[in-house]
Amino acid sequence: MREIKEPYHLFDDPIRYYNSKLDDIENAQKYIYLETYRIGNDSIGIKFKDALTEKARQGIEVKILIDSWGGLVSESFFVDLIKFGGEVRFFEKIKYNFDFFTRSHRRNHRKILVIDDSITYIGSSNITEYNLNWRELVLRLKSDIAVSFKKLFKQDYRIYNKYVFDKAKNSRIVKYKNFEILRDVSSIPVQRIKKRYVQLFKKAQKQIIIETPYFLPGFLLRKALMDAGKRGVDVKVIIPKRSDVGLVDVLRNKYLGILYKNKVNFLLYTPHNLHAKALLIDDDIFSIGSANFDYRSFRYMYEITLLGSDPEIISQLKKHISKTINGSENFSYEAWHRRPMINKFFEWILLPFRHFL
Repeated sequence: MREIKEPYHLFDDPIRYYNSKLDDIENAQKYIYLETYRIGNDSIGIKFKDALTEKARQGIEVKILIDSWGGLVSESFFVDLIKFGGEVRFFEKIKYNFDFFTRSHRRNHRKILVIDDSITYIGSSNITEYNLNWRELVLRLKSDIAVSFKKLFKQDYRIYNKYVFDKAKNSRIVKYKNFEILRDVSSIPVQRIKKRYVQLFKKAQKQIIIETPYFLPGFLLRKALMDAGKRGVDVKVIIPKRSDVGLVDVLRNKYLGILYKNKVNFLLYTPHNLHAKALLIDDDIFSIGSANFDYRSFRYMYEITLLGSDPEIISQLKKHISKTINGSENFSYEAWHRRPMINKFFEWILLPFRHFL
């Protein structure tokens, strides 16, 4: 793969993203910190495991944090890496006890890679082969913002199995030049990413574009989007026509009609699953990260997103969005209105569970 010279580079093709990431791992000189929701025991997961094992064998510091629910692998998968001094931790291992549902619902959905205080990856993509044909969005930053991400990774690494910790400290907004790193932990009152989005929607003057695989927004987000549409802001929400979670697709349909009637426009991505998670406001402010646009991400999941106003990133993001729109069809209110009664029935059945899907 060619050397990436620009300081910021967006990927939406998982194969190119994986190859770039493997190249940077191969060139690491000091440390590699990987935090991911999911890594598979498949061709992609094995490639990354082997590359990380080789760096540990060379004496490079390797630390990996994987969500125990989403991980798809166990500690035995990394036996050689651990033998050479690499460290692997699994976030909140599932425990079958009296508070099983309360604790086990909190998952670490963050996806970052930090290398040598100089390179950071942040975005939507897990390390698995099943998403090779999905439309993802990952940002590579060649910048000393990696030092900030390193500190945040170490915070997560320390609290990987703690139920009680300082939530304010571990979700504090980190500012770096014209960027903000926003984090959420499992918390109903805090929800920093959601609150920042609501603020941005209220201030938007021209356009709001959202890319998300799962769209189940709470009342404040719905109201902010509808208010923006009513005051003349061009509001576009791009979602997959069919995501990989069918129940979410059923429930989201309940919201589409009323939002559309209030000037929120929807585009349905058709080629395959759209898994990118992005926000663009007035061609001036972007957000790229791990958070889905739904109750569960904002309320229960450990998420991370990079928000900023860098012109180069925005230029690349606009090209990505334009290509996504070219592969999408417009939402039809008439077809939505005529959807079968069985669909409406299941929308109501699923509604009480909207926080958990």
